[in-house]
Amino acid sequence: MGKTADQVYVCEPWRITQTDWKSEQNPVDESVFSLANEYMGIRGYAEEGADAPGLTGTYFGGVYEWDSPAPAGYRGIIRQAHHMVCAADFMYTRLYIHGTRLLLSDVTTDFERILDMRTGMLHRGYTLPLPGGGSIRIELDRLLCMDIPEYAAQRIRLTASENTETELTLAVDGGVEHKSSGQCQWCFLDAQYADSDCGVRYRTQTTDQTLEYLFRVRSDAAMHSFHEGHITGMDMTLHLQPGIPVTVERLICNTVQPAHEMDLRRLDAVPSFDDMLAMNRIHWTRFWAGSDVQIDHDPLNQQGIRYCLFQLHQTYRGLDGRHNIGAKGLTGEAYSGHAFWDTETYCLPYYLFNDRNAARSLLMFRYHSLDKARARARELDCNGACYPIATLNGVESCGLWQHASLQMQPSTAVAYAILEYTELTGDDTFLFNEGIEMLTEICRYIVSRGDWNADHTGFGFWGVMGPDEFHMMVNNDFYTNYMGMKTLKGTLEVLGRMEHPEVWATQEECRHWQEISEHMIFHVSETGVFEQHDGYFTLPHLDIHSIPVSEFPLYAHWSYDRIYRTDMIKQPSVLMVMFLYPGDFTDAQVAANYDFYEPRCIHESSLSPSVHSILAQRLGRSQAASGFFRFATRLDLDNYNRNTAEGLHLTSITAAWVTIVYGFGGLHTEGSTVCLDPHLPEGWTRYSFSFLAGDGTVRAEVDASGCRLCMLAGTHACVRVSGILTEVHA
Repeated sequence: MGKTADQVYVCEPWRITQTDWKSEQNPVDESVFSLANEYMGIRGYAEEGADAPGLTGTYFGGVYEWDSPAPAGYRGIIRQAHHMVCAADFMYTRLYIHGTRLLLSDVTTDFERILDMRTGMLHRGYTLPLPGGGSIRIELDRLLCMDIPEYAAQRIRLTASENTETELTLAVDGGVEHKSSGQCQWCFLDAQYADSDCGVRYRTQTTDQTLEYLFRVRSDAAMHSFHEGHITGMDMTLHLQPGIPVTVERLICNTVQPAHEMDLRRLDAVPSFDDMLAMNRIHWTRFWAGSDVQIDHDPLNQQGIRYCLFQLHQTYRGLDGRHNIGAKGLTGEAYSGHAFWDTETYCLPYYLFNDRNAARSLLMFRYHSLDKARARARELDCNGACYPIATLNGVESCGLWQHASLQMQPSTAVAYAILEYTELTGDDTFLFNEGIEMLTEICRYIVSRGDWNADHTGFGFWGVMGPDEFHMMVNNDFYTNYMGMKTLKGTLEVLGRMEHPEVWATQEECRHWQEISEHMIFHVSETGVFEQHDGYFTLPHLDIHSIPVSEFPLYAHWSYDRIYRTDMIKQPSVLMVMFLYPGDFTDAQVAANYDFYEPRCIHESSLSPSVHSILAQRLGRSQAASGFFRFATRLDLDNYNRNTAEGLHLTSITAAWVTIVYGFGGLHTEGSTVCLDPHLPEGWTRYSFSFLAGDGTVRAEVDASGCRLCMLAGTHACVRVSGILTEVHA
């Protein structure tokens, strides 16, 4: 793949541990040690500060700002984008001894940073020299509450070897700048103080969203409240005696769009740090009991897949149907917090087999934004609904016209997700109401976006960009055409099941859609390779292994137009179709296309390795499958793409689960029946995973002797294992 791992963290089954702090590694560390609970997220930055590159990043789901409007010279190019706004630093901490500020970057000995995936607690500790001699041990812990997502907590423990006084400030800093704009995007509203309690409110500048930050300090020290500029908080002096730890806690309640007047008494309900930790432990114990993936004799992948599941559960549980899964979740500002088409194609499979309420919530986000998709289609001179390539609120926010105007995969991905969800769950209530409304509008967009060829023998799409974003303005992209065909056929099947289909589509429309679906244009070579798009086979060839590692990521090192000049592929396109619709293609077809396209794929997208791993396993190429699997599970931990500093790759994290369960476990569906075709990768002695089936959760354990199933929750399920229908009982 031309990419290598930077393994800097200790390999442990349930923790991510760092024992050596380096300034240049700090931005990556901040991403890796991020915490979230879907409601809010916080990067693993040092709240006390560090003289090092980094990003003080806290984010709240659905809180965004509009960019400054810009004139568009052409119809269809967006005039105004929006982005996830960087919120106030509600962990702001300052430590001084004799007027000297203590910084993480002054660390001398005994550094440790530990993320415990069984509790969601982030611990950091290190030792610094005291100005007058001796040393001080600084330990900082933080939590975001999983069960009451408005709550968070911080704990600071100081232990000095000599008598000393430490000045400590705990505050909310509302002046944090958004990295891309270089500006703070909050307006101060008001603040309140009472004894050890503090509260402050800010409002966004253009979207009028309000955030309320309340916190209570638990300490024996006398406190002084203050508001200076954009910082609101508490000052105190701690008297440290040799070897005796002094502990201070901050208990936090953050509220988006509060429907109440500011009332510091709301802090009475916030549990102590230890009680919140106990709540989190119960939450995570319950989660791991039903969702853990266990791998024997492969510690790196064991740590990697658990880290992926941990971050995924932190990021999205479907708490609010108005939100989606941003490509970076709540861990960084890259991609502006936007959700892309990977939500429906990569994330949905995980939720279909782990949390179907969350799966439905993802689809409801698209339904709530249907009118905005209709408006976008009109901007592109099309009918129906065109879903955006990048969005937080349903409005297209991608300023690159070749992506925003040429990529049809968001719309067809929504259709794919609706059909997959309803086939597996039997949720006809959703399908015959919200689902069919979206499907028919997507079909109208597809038909209006395409056209017949000159002799009217085939229908296709001209001037598009498929999932392989290294080729633009192409004609008859295989992925685009195939997904268009499947969308039309799937929608017609749904209409055929309905009592009054004419409510949603006329008979004339249905006949037109049927004709188009039967005449979609595809090109295939004599060897069975589907041409990615018209003319792809004649492009100049580039040996991707000749690209030095130092030139990744390519977008940062190559001129933009250079990437379009060869047959190099960013991520799977033809192979992506074979992943989404495995039953539509024979093993021979998969093999021919895998052998042709895999050597041309540079995996510049984090979504790429999982698809290749799953297809390699289908073809019995276990070594290749295992190699791609590790790339997927440890993409961020080992910084394969050299861009973890920008935030975690959340959709790739989801794809890691898909890789082991769909790939090695061979999970797929035949109608509403869950099927497994498990294989044991080389070097593994056993692995196990869970999935929803029947009326509960089934656990599959695979080893050299075969596959065993048991019910973890529920009473009964029918699962087809290696072609044999198996009944599973509690």
